[in-house]
Amino acid sequence: MSRHAVLSAGASLWRSISCPSAELRLDLVLNCGQSFRWRETSEGHWTGVIAGRVWTLTQTQDRLWYWTYPSEPREERETERGAERVKTEPTGEGETQGVTNRREEKRGRGSIKTEPTGEGETQGVTNRREEKRGRGSIKTEPTGEGETQGVTNRREEKRGAERVKTEPTGEKEGVTSYTEKKRRRGRELIKTEPMGEGDGAREVKTEEVSPQGEGSEQDRKEQAILRDYFQLSVSLGELYEQWSRADPHFKQVSETFTGVRILRQDPRECLFSFICTSNNHISRISGMVQRLCERLGEPLCQLDQTPYHQFPTLQALAAPGVEPLLRELGFGYRARFVTQSARQILEQQGPDWLESLRDVTFEEARSALRKLPGVGAKVADCVCLMSLDKAESVPVDTHVWQIARRDYASQLGAGHKSLTDRVYHDIGDHFRKLWGPYAGWAHSVLFCADLKKFQNLKAEEQVKKKGRKR
Repeated sequence: MSRHAVLSAGASLWRSISCPSAELRLDLVLNCGQSFRWRETSEGHWTGVIAGRVWTLTQTQDRLWYWTYPSEPREERETERGAERVKTEPTGEGETQGVTNRREEKRGRGSIKTEPTGEGETQGVTNRREEKRGRGSIKTEPTGEGETQGVTNRREEKRGAERVKTEPTGEKEGVTSYTEKKRRRGRELIKTEPMGEGDGAREVKTEEVSPQGEGSEQDRKEQAILRDYFQLSVSLGELYEQWSRADPHFKQVSETFTGVRILRQDPRECLFSFICTSNNHISRISGMVQRLCERLGEPLCQLDQTPYHQFPTLQALAAPGVEPLLRELGFGYRARFVTQSARQILEQQGPDWLESLRDVTFEEARSALRKLPGVGAKVADCVCLMSLDKAESVPVDTHVWQIARRDYASQLGAGHKSLTDRVYHDIGDHFRKLWGPYAGWAHSVLFCADLKKFQNLKAEEQVKKKGRKR
């Protein structure tokens, strides 16, 4: 079974880009309610989906490290369209056929096809034991399910012409399988050249790409995806300096909450995730979005028995029967907004409409989004800020209203018991005037700093200050 990658298991197998922690803090950015699809899979390691692929991210002081996982081949998936789960059938052994199939897919790609032995053990386990007794290499046979004869030939050539360099298959077997997958994907460039005319033997040359180097074309594409997703072309340090000069309160908060930046998410995922946020909290929203993806999204891979999926397409969200399904999954009244918004986009604007809103003004994008069922001012502003490149967008809810009155202008919304459209507009304009064109980014720093889950960071900073005074 594939495992979540951990940097300490072998940093040389990871890739990284230069990114100081002052420019990005994963523990804040991925856990503050911008995206609801990231989970901390081990300490300081976050796993989620970007651009249709599963990633694990972690960071050191000056670098952002990443690991990507290969998706399961489409022909090996056993899925049903629309709102139905993967069809599973009992195997008579306490396991469903769907689970068995997924395990066989992974083992096929990892070069071991396992069959039940009938004695509580799979042949894959037996094979691994035999590997340890022997040379440590595994002879693989084509499974017909994602493994090619070319892979087998290369391994057999290595056994014939020269000694095979093998990876340990003991407790770090997951890391070994990742290495093999990376080789097939060009992460380690394997080139074969004839050693002589008519000679079937080949010389195998492996080029290890330095984590700090340019790497392969695949590396460059992945790094471009990361830079786009985290908008790393924006200098957060310069923005923090500007906001601190204009706002003493921000300066005080920013000493603890560095590295809070805005994600550039897929507009479809961002919109339908935030439709789920009304009268809700982050942990519950995350569970709803996860269930939505598991039931309606294309499967990508499974790690440590945790499945990862694509976000559902508009067609999947608009399909008949989806609304009652979502109600069963705990969406309540939001189920109707999800399906109706998806249908309205498909019928009136087209599947590319959401991304096209990146090319219009903030006011035009917000106005267009508010015509969708279940999209009010706050949801529209969240989508504008976190997926449509509208950095001036300032989402306001009762939480932000409290921050505005407590720390900035007590008169904002004074005399009102609820957040009216006028109060909403006044708060947004106040912060845009104070912070400038990236007001939405500054607002997110204060929002993050006020979340209960991060209050321990404030306490730790106060302890450090006391220590420095002594």
